[in-house]
Amino acid sequence: MKHLTRRQRLALAGGAVLALAGSIAGCTAYSVLQPIAAASAPIETVLSTSRLGEGAGVYTIDSSRASASFTVDEVLRGSPYRVVGTTDQVAGQFTFDPANPPAARLGTITVDARTLATDDASRNRALGNRILDSNTYEYITFTPSALSGLPSSVSVGQPFSFAASGDLTIKGVSRPATFAVILKPEADGSLSGSATSTVAYADWGVSIPSVPFVASVGQEVTLGLSF
Repeated sequence: MKHLTRRQRLALAGGAVLALAGSIAGCTAYSVLQPIAAASAPIETVLSTSRLGEGAGVYTIDSSRASASFTVDEVLRGSPYRVVGTTDQVAGQFTFDPANPPAARLGTITVDARTLATDDASRNRALGNRILDSNTYEYITFTPSALSGLPSSVSVGQPFSFAASGDLTIKGVSRPATFAVILKPEADGSLSGSATSTVAYADWGVSIPSVPFVASVGQEVTLGLSF
């Protein structure tokens, strides 16, 4: 075997580093330039009587009047910046009897991750292609196991609060999470409200790649739902 000179070895090592750098740059460009996978279909709620039970009082989220969101803080070009992503592609159901609030039950909440959008197209592509890998994991779900703090009575037009605990699934990883919920019975018989939870996204295997102009990104994300 022919022995390489020191200069030749350095040249080969340098070539390997350049090849690796090119590969990383290619992956980064892919995440920024590759279009996000389209939603497989408009989201819809399927009635689940096994979870919610039979009978009247089943409320369905109206996606035309609802929004799911995430909020994370970063330092962009040396200044604090709050990134907000939203989508109206959210579905879920809630069983509620104003005469018996403690009997309320909440079905699985589903959000189409492919439709989440921020104020920047490049960020959106990185979000879908790398951060959430929504091409593989289209849906984010929350499957509640317990509701706590429900009041014994409610009044029309008066909001009340309770907690919904269960399993939050992101990128195929399920972990416990608790949402703080505010609900208000409306005069027309509908329900309006919101739900929020702040979690450490790394617990779900989510990581945010380093990009130019962003010095740092917060370790927590606030998830929200308004309906």
